[in-house]
Amino acid sequence: MKKSTYDVIVVGGGNAALCTALSAREQGVSVLVLERAPLEKRGGNSAFTGGSFRMVYHGLEDVIKVVPDLSKEEIANTDFGEYTTEQYLDDLGRITQYYTDPDLAETLVRQSTDTVRWIQQQGVRFLPFYGLYAHKHKGRFKFFGGVVVTASGGGIGLVDAEYKAAEKRGVEVRYRARVTDLLRTPSGIAGVRVSMDGLEEEIGARAVVLACGGFEANREWRTRYLGPGWDVAKVRGTRYNTGEGIRMALDIGAQPYGQWSGCHAVSGERYAPDFGALDSPSRSFRHAYPFSIMVNAEGKRFVDEGADFRGFTYAKYGRIVLQQPASYAWQVFDSQVAHLLMEGYRQRDATKVEANTLEELVRKMQDVDPAQFLTTVREFNAAIQRQVPFDPNVKDGRGTVGLAVNKSNWANPIEKPPFLAFAVGCGITFTFGGLKIDTSAHVLDMEDAPLPGLYAAGELVGGIFYFNYPGSSGLMAGSVFGKIAGREAALFAGSRSAV
Repeated sequence: MKKSTYDVIVVGGGNAALCTALSAREQGVSVLVLERAPLEKRGGNSAFTGGSFRMVYHGLEDVIKVVPDLSKEEIANTDFGEYTTEQYLDDLGRITQYYTDPDLAETLVRQSTDTVRWIQQQGVRFLPFYGLYAHKHKGRFKFFGGVVVTASGGGIGLVDAEYKAAEKRGVEVRYRARVTDLLRTPSGIAGVRVSMDGLEEEIGARAVVLACGGFEANREWRTRYLGPGWDVAKVRGTRYNTGEGIRMALDIGAQPYGQWSGCHAVSGERYAPDFGALDSPSRSFRHAYPFSIMVNAEGKRFVDEGADFRGFTYAKYGRIVLQQPASYAWQVFDSQVAHLLMEGYRQRDATKVEANTLEELVRKMQDVDPAQFLTTVREFNAAIQRQVPFDPNVKDGRGTVGLAVNKSNWANPIEKPPFLAFAVGCGITFTFGGLKIDTSAHVLDMEDAPLPGLYAAGELVGGIFYFNYPGSSGLMAGSVFGKIAGREAALFAGSRSAV
């Protein structure tokens, strides 16, 4: 029988929400998860991810604690390296141009390892994340960029395992439940108003946690806050992240925080559908661009494709593609790096052309200035420092000299057929602006005071990411602050029930 009042209500149904629910249940309180999507589309943006986590680790010993079933062959053929607290904090600061909230950043980084182990204890199986963060080179894998583990089954595998754990632990989940308002009394949050099956209902709670994503699926908000042109961007993930959680918190006095004009946006399939598809969440990924040259409609390069590891640049390059003429570009490869192209490039619906000459290639591309394209390739090839060896697992320094836009690493000449080109547009993942919280995940008001009984976690938390994003830190942030929010909400609920 459904209850009318719970200790903790969690609004949302992705990784942050489920970590919140599991953490709250550890405190012995009743928990209700309200997921706006139907069961078959549950999981928020988390279900569309690769399921990987950026965490602090000190070599193989820490990896084995998270991936205890590593094979002897994997151990022998892999250099896992390490990723220290200092490196993580430095990367987060550098990537966000040091706008990141220092207290939230410290919490995220210093609690990352223990949180991944805690998720594993809930029943999530982790694997080494070969492919995106470790390429086989000269018979050996070497991890780079700070990401070594991913959930088995990717994002879908992650949330399915978390839902299974939640069900086992007695968390109630209601689907197609659109929360429209927060209920508030003089003593704090009292519950939510929710629309289900066309009917409105009020459900009481001693504490509420908002973990229902940003506003990337809201065209009007995208244009209002991100700027002109963002209404045509493709949404890589769920259609249900429309900013409702942010709006209802602002309505009761929560403080907006973070970079409302910023977002995580990638160069993905040009003709992707308006929203992501759970049956093939990686279908639109085009993340091998560090080994390409990217050209716009004018046939010109416009970005340093090898500026840094992919995980430190991909989330800002979507914006740059959107700014190009007609908001598209082409990633161009030759046969020397074709083996480094990932699953997304092999999808049937990838907008791809192939040719044995560059002249034929650009004719097939159709919407690129052919003369300028051939000049661009010729000048690029001539500018490469060929004496520097190519290595996809390190910033190899194999760059160009003398170009208007130089390439810093992984500069390979486009000269050996067959040649491949993939059309890309802008795909938005999530927005950076949201609500202000403290390190205990309390939502704060305009005077930085906690709103009693209201907590937040996940993509609707502002202040962590600005301008750019270190890959795989979104799931990590959602998990860290979800775990904190669940515990704190449960403790607050307990204190209210004792009064």
